[in-house]
Amino acid sequence: MRADPGNPAVKTSSAVLWLSALIVVLASVSAGLGLFWQEGKGPLTFTTLRGHTVQMYGRGLYRHDTLFIGAGNKGVATVVLVLGVPLLILSALLYRRGSLRGALLLLGTLAYFLYVHASMALGTAYNPLFLSYVSLLSASLFAFMLAFASIDRQVMPSHFTPHLPRRGLAFFMFACGLVTLGVWLGPLLVSLLQGQPPKLLDSYTTMVTEALDLAIITPATFLSGGLLLRRAPLGYLMACSLLGVLVLLGPGVAVGTVNQVLAGVPFTPREIVGPISGFSALSLAALGFLAAILRHVSDGGAGPR
Repeated sequence: MRADPGNPAVKTSSAVLWLSALIVVLASVSAGLGLFWQEGKGPLTFTTLRGHTVQMYGRGLYRHDTLFIGAGNKGVATVVLVLGVPLLILSALLYRRGSLRGALLLLGTLAYFLYVHASMALGTAYNPLFLSYVSLLSASLFAFMLAFASIDRQVMPSHFTPHLPRRGLAFFMFACGLVTLGVWLGPLLVSLLQGQPPKLLDSYTTMVTEALDLAIITPATFLSGGLLLRRAPLGYLMACSLLGVLVLLGPGVAVGTVNQVLAGVPFTPREIVGPISGFSALSLAALGFLAAILRHVSDGGAGPR
């Protein structure tokens, strides 16, 4: 099916562009300070309200986080600064031209920023950049919603080629949902049965990542897979959003794990290799599917605006 240049699938929103610019500035500052602020004496021992002894990071922006979370946050900050911000700038510029490819790429990038800064605002120990995390969460949420709404799902199929992936992508979404469900739900159920707090709760009050993944990401993967099997354009919008998160999550886990090892987190070789290899495989598969979608979507936009 050939795209109609006079009937573009994307109606560019200036609000999305302004919000994207705000995200670029705030994320660059927040991630930069997270990486390069080194004030503090380093790891220290802390006794939690539950009587458990944990190691705190004790340095820089994440000094009030545990050693595990603080070092992991520096990995996330690296990916945000090196990959996330440039990708957001590129996809926003393509979106500004009315490119459907750019809009789909922007959805995935904004979904990643939304996921990361929801975790930072809700789960990271309070620090001087709390209001920046809240602003990034808000800007990412509304930019994502407006970008999603600016894509015409009725016109969108006319920009697809016959080779657009569908079944394979749907089953990949189902597989990601099952993996996420198994990874988080199993340990939580074991903790409940044992009457003990989860292993990685440490000094925190709740499990933010598990809550976000089980309440939002897992249902979204199953819903996206079902919509793809029904050939619904909404399934592709959801899939591109989730693929963007997965593509950038792999490097974040890899860099974060390396930082945690260098900081002194006591990992076994299996605990190092397992997450890096597993998330890297998912990230590469997601990158392959995202590239296939973009390759089999024609722009046919209205040109620069």
